[in-house]
Amino acid sequence: MQEHLHSVLSSSTKLQSFLGVHQIEQQVHQCQQYVEDLENDERAKEFEIKMKQNDEIEKILSKLESLESLGEVMVVKTEADFNRQTSVRKEAQVESREQYKINNMTMNIETKIEINIKKDISDMICLMDGRVIVVEMRGKVNILTSDGKLQKQLPIPDGAYCITQINQNTIAITYPNETVIKIFNMENETVTKFIRLDKQCYGLSFSNNSLAVGLDNDEIRIIDLEGNTLKSVQFESESDLKYLVYCNDRVIFSGYHGKVVYCVDESGKQIWQYTQDLSGPRGLCTDTHGNIIVADYNSHRILVISKDGQNSKILIGGEDGLNRPICICFKHNESSGFICDYNGTYLATFTISSE
Repeated sequence: MQEHLHSVLSSSTKLQSFLGVHQIEQQVHQCQQYVEDLENDERAKEFEIKMKQNDEIEKILSKLESLESLGEVMVVKTEADFNRQTSVRKEAQVESREQYKINNMTMNIETKIEINIKKDISDMICLMDGRVIVVEMRGKVNILTSDGKLQKQLPIPDGAYCITQINQNTIAITYPNETVIKIFNMENETVTKFIRLDKQCYGLSFSNNSLAVGLDNDEIRIIDLEGNTLKSVQFESESDLKYLVYCNDRVIFSGYHGKVVYCVDESGKQIWQYTQDLSGPRGLCTDTHGNIIVADYNSHRILVISKDGQNSKILIGGEDGLNRPICICFKHNESSGFICDYNGTYLATFTISSE
């Protein structure tokens, strides 16, 4: 099976590799099932025999007294540790499946709604209740209904940049000029907390009861909701850290001038970086499978990068009616969402499917 696996991976197409690896997996599964059955069999038990000598034996022998016992013989039965290595099969299959999944993704623009904010846009999120928040760059925070109609502007001072939702009624917003994150209660429409920082703050994302915030162009700081620093990721970027996603103990962020998307862990170790097909990546988000959907501003395209950073696919482009897309977000736990352009003229609704 190892020889067959090598030939499948070295001389076949991706689809042939996927099918070939699947057949090998079935054979491995049969062998693995046999071994698992064997683990419950008495033939597969390990036995360790120990002898404990009676400490009085020398005295007894010297006195030539009759012996009832020379000691104890103990048999200890333990489960056998079967060493099964199937990582090669799993890694090969995962890679083939990831490529197959990306290749079969499609995006469709359902509607294109004129919103006429007509201000430069810096961020956008879908709220849990289906409404959309669009943030004017260093300006106002607008709430739109799920069909794109302006509902209201939040009663909060100008200067906002990026936004994230903490819970049903709470959002957090960065104010780079003030070097502060403001926690805002949407039900009471009041600022409930100020988190003071020592640098200009841009990108913002909430996960695992913590905030990841991009500071200038050289640090991603993970803080709790009281502002205490939990982790600090030092990372020199060619542009300010304006667009990032924090999930599964990883931070994924785009470098507009470097034409790259990075993925790092909480210690700052780079997991991967992706540059292919990118000419100006800005807003990004993740789907339910962990793939990264990127708004590539300069090319007027939306593309998907696999969660391992190895593959990508262009989903839609300028020929589909997109112009200068800057932000993209999914509806809560759905495979549909919104795209917004840089100038705040339209909100496009999209759906993503995998054949």
